[in-house]
Amino acid sequence: MKKNRIILIAIAVLFLCSALAIAGGSKEAPLGSEENPIIWAFVPSGEMERVASGAQRVADLLHDETGLYFSTNVATEYAGVIEALASDPPEAHMASLATFAYVMAADRGVAEAALVSVRYGSPTYNGQIITRADSGITKVSDLVGKSFARPDPLSTSGWIIPMLTMRAAGINTDSDLSQVVDAGSHDSVVAAVYTGDADAGATYVDARTRIEEDYPDVMEEIVVIDVTADIPNDGVQFHPSIPEDMRNTIVNALLKIVATDEGKEALKEAYQWSGLEKHGDSFYDPFRQVLQASGLSIEQLNK
Repeated sequence: MKKNRIILIAIAVLFLCSALAIAGGSKEAPLGSEENPIIWAFVPSGEMERVASGAQRVADLLHDETGLYFSTNVATEYAGVIEALASDPPEAHMASLATFAYVMAADRGVAEAALVSVRYGSPTYNGQIITRADSGITKVSDLVGKSFARPDPLSTSGWIIPMLTMRAAGINTDSDLSQVVDAGSHDSVVAAVYTGDADAGATYVDARTRIEEDYPDVMEEIVVIDVTADIPNDGVQFHPSIPEDMRNTIVNALLKIVATDEGKEALKEAYQWSGLEKHGDSFYDPFRQVLQASGLSIEQLNK
């Protein structure tokens, strides 16, 4: 009887050890490990293949510098990245959102600014409204009844600020434009206007150069009729759940990488970044003030 009891105890111990082993094996691997990489979500800016290639090169350099593993993806739209950040658990741990999309994500409590990109020596940029030189459109008020191409409904330079500019000129963008075309990227907006698929459009300054290889005369055929005020550049943001020490490791590594020729080349391929600067949420306050002055809420603009 005593022998049987010992056997039963031994079986129970073995069962418990097996259960603990299974439980231990199913435990999620640490963030940044090969089994659980840090997901860095990029938004469409130009040719998707080029952005994806450059993003992966940056991720590889980050791994070499930090030992952390990264998985990059290029979303088809800005809203997709915000929803990935807002998922529980998050489906994106880092993002490279443009200004308006970042402000939206920050207001939802799912993104915190860490770095802002530098282009042409500046952490800010401008948007432009473009049209064909032979369109007869010479000023913003001429856009009534015309079709208009934008990269994405949440693009700051490609829609939000130009839309506010049109409204300031007395144009109701919901009813006075004949059509609003979602082109998918700034490059595609320029191409749509060049080919006549849209009468006008908006991009960052100066997206025309991105398609010169395919359209050598684009700088002459496509003219700028309006330039916006300064807008904060896109950059690098983190989900609030990412530990501060991990953020610091990644931020410092990116600043080190961007100082190298290889890093500059990779960042330029992805997003035409020539540098990075540390900036927190307050850097976006002047843009928030522009939105507040317009009298429109973020919800109203996100239609």
